[in-house]
Amino acid sequence: MTVTDHRPGRSGGRPRGADRPPCSTRTGTGTGTGTDAGTDAGTDAPRTRTRTDSGSRAGRATRRTALAVAVLAVVLSGCGGPSSSAAAPVAAGPPSAQAQAPAPRSSATPFAGVSSVGVLIDADGDRFCTASVVDSPKGNVIATAAHCLQDPGGDPAYKPGELEFAPGFTGKGKGTYPYGRFKVRALRLDRRWTDDADDADAADYAFLTLDPDAKGRPVQKVVGAATPDWSSKPERRVTVVGYPNPEHNPGNSPIACTTETREDEDLPMTLVMECAGFWEGTSGSPWLADYRDAKHQGRLIAVLSGGDTDSESTAALFDGRARALYEKAAGG
Repeated sequence: MTVTDHRPGRSGGRPRGADRPPCSTRTGTGTGTGTDAGTDAGTDAPRTRTRTDSGSRAGRATRRTALAVAVLAVVLSGCGGPSSSAAAPVAAGPPSAQAQAPAPRSSATPFAGVSSVGVLIDADGDRFCTASVVDSPKGNVIATAAHCLQDPGGDPAYKPGELEFAPGFTGKGKGTYPYGRFKVRALRLDRRWTDDADDADAADYAFLTLDPDAKGRPVQKVVGAATPDWSSKPERRVTVVGYPNPEHNPGNSPIACTTETREDEDLPMTLVMECAGFWEGTSGSPWLADYRDAKHQGRLIAVLSGGDTDSESTAALFDGRARALYEKAAGG
């Protein structure tokens, strides 16, 4: 089956599609067994932008054509940027005097990888979206974007048993799995997203509970994790790690960019960053504040949720509601 990933845009409104098509190339037939929509109902605050889901794909493709060659050259050039090794997974810890924060950039660069960041794999073995391990008591929780799993107000596109997480994924074609693949046991989405509430955009995140690997090890013990931050301010310096689709990333290698964030003026609790190279496939990418290197991942404050072009991306800032959803996943 051909994978056609989609990344939400914001042309005039905020069209929402899925980075992996729950609506375009497959019908959402999953029953949602093992899922939990959360306990928070949507608020009555007016939506500041109208989503036009059906128009998101073609509009983005037109806007991005002119940028494709230039950005692809940057991503594949091997020029400098944040680097780390996927060969020595460790849990996040406090910054050390030796670990220096990466300098801000305007374009993403090839990245040696953080072992706790990877991709979702469907039942056909195709990869879609980016996800990352979140520190939890049982070491079995990952975070990604809600729209990777279903459209707002739509039917679930996947049953939990149909998905796997592949940390440290890389390589052409079907790629390689240096740390194996972990079966998804349960999906947790906020009710604001599943009900398509007025403030659904502020809930475009999901937490997934994983089964241990064949050796009985939880994913966090194998690859480490980032510590979540539920009360971050909007203005932060973040390092964002993601996997663009093979069209822009034939080697299936991760990219990274360190840059400054700001609050979206039109959508409360939503962040904006400007850094080129975040094409379809990067939805769910972790936004790591105070990142230093693979040993000092900093704090996870959000996951990438959308953007008009590859150079402007948005994310729903984690808050108390995100924490409540995470705690459900962590207890699974």
